[in-house]
Amino acid sequence: MRAVVQRVTEGDVTVENQVTGSIGNGFVVLLGVEDTDTEKDAEYLADKIVGLRVFEDSEDKMNLSLQDVGGEMLVISQFTLLADARKGRRPNFVKAARPEMARKLYEHFVEKVKAQGVHVGEGVFQAHMLVRIHNDGPVTILLDSNKLF
Repeated sequence: MRAVVQRVTEGDVTVENQVTGSIGNGFVVLLGVEDTDTEKDAEYLADKIVGLRVFEDSEDKMNLSLQDVGGEMLVISQFTLLADARKGRRPNFVKAARPEMARKLYEHFVEKVKAQGVHVGEGVFQAHMLVRIHNDGPVTILLDSNKLF
């Protein structure tokens, strides 16, 4: 499972001219599910992201977590994070999970984040979405449950 985590001052997602999820201060998380992922991958990333210490403390040092600052999370399913573009110019998505499996693990990730007391906004699974991200810093962290990077 892969995630692009962006620290934001605000973010929202729109589907068919309707805002389906919005947050203030916190993280926008673009989440990709791989065909070999399990609930353990979703749990690992949920815990890792909620605990990331990338918000400034009183000394302007990145030392506070999402929970410490009362932040929110906007989670967007994005299978293209599993693209393999090493060969040729057209990305290959063979490692991306099938929609049924991806939806289940995406929902498990969201539930694990909510269980930690974090407000979660969401996109619409498999929909064409417009995501507005006000990246703060900018701070962007790449995570992989297999710890590939």
